[in-house]
Amino acid sequence: MAGSGKTTFVQRLAAHLHGQRCPPYVINLDPAVHDLPFPANIDIRDTVKYKEVMKQYGLGPNGGIVTSLNLFATRFGQVMKFIEKRQNASKYVVIDTPGQIEVFTWSASGTIITEALASSFPSVVVYVMDTSRSTNPITFMSNMLYACSILYKTKLPFIVVMNKTDVIDHSFAVEWMQVETFQDALNQETSYVSNLTCSMSLVLDEFYSSLKVVGVSAVLGTGLDGFFVQLSKAVDEYEREYRPEYERLRKTLEKAQNKQKREQLEHLWKDMGSVFVQGNTLAGSDDASAMGPSELILTRGTPDEEEERQSDTDDIDHEVTEESHEEPAFRNFMQEMRMKYQRSIKPSERDLQK
Repeated sequence: MAGSGKTTFVQRLAAHLHGQRCPPYVINLDPAVHDLPFPANIDIRDTVKYKEVMKQYGLGPNGGIVTSLNLFATRFGQVMKFIEKRQNASKYVVIDTPGQIEVFTWSASGTIITEALASSFPSVVVYVMDTSRSTNPITFMSNMLYACSILYKTKLPFIVVMNKTDVIDHSFAVEWMQVETFQDALNQETSYVSNLTCSMSLVLDEFYSSLKVVGVSAVLGTGLDGFFVQLSKAVDEYEREYRPEYERLRKTLEKAQNKQKREQLEHLWKDMGSVFVQGNTLAGSDDASAMGPSELILTRGTPDEEEERQSDTDDIDHEVTEESHEEPAFRNFMQEMRMKYQRSIKPSERDLQK
């Protein structure tokens, strides 16, 4: 979420991993950030110029970010190759995304990037929440609805990081995940939205039951040990529940593609078979018409010389054929000329010749 300290949390996370001698592979996907407080292995700003996109397409800030991500998503296959090359050297890949929920989570490029990562690597979504701005029950419920929508959109292991615990402790937010406690706090609200918020808390009760929550201070670096404990559980959850589902979907897609290829090949065989049978019927050949298209393909090019001569017209000796027809044709021509000459001469001259 924008302003929740997401980029600062990525900085603290990268510094912590470097301190553990486990350097992460860091990727920045926010094209509108001015200064990165951490070194990025891949930076979207090196590929797409955010302000130029806004000028060229006449877009506002959010439209420029969405379009920049769409342009970058067309080359994300190269990013996947870089990650695969570094997977032995870097245990963790940390990706900093734009803070606006509608920009990344609900855009086509966000879905492409998320699914590409999740189909190849154990992927965990981390939602960074501003604890200091969630002390109001209605604001807290809004944050939880955001988190719930991201969870059901990505369908990946999910961790809620309650940041800025150096300003206020996150224990009140954890207590509000209990429906009774939250409703007691909500009774103090007099706005018309309180009734709707109370109903939503009942809906999110199941969401809270399996939610992983950890309090962190990105400025002080506290709570990171607890975060990595929750991260390890999320990776186990991915291997146990999400990877089999992705494998099942992948196999289903492969079966559908193979079935489509077989159907196309069968249609091709039928078309070739009908043309072949029709051609041989006109020629009056009973043996060849019984052959299918696959047998026709296999027959051509067989090592048997006799079959090659019978089936391939290129093997015909055209010179011998022309010479065999040349002699009788010339003889017939001479006979016809002699008969014409005899008819044309007079009887007296014919008698003299005799």
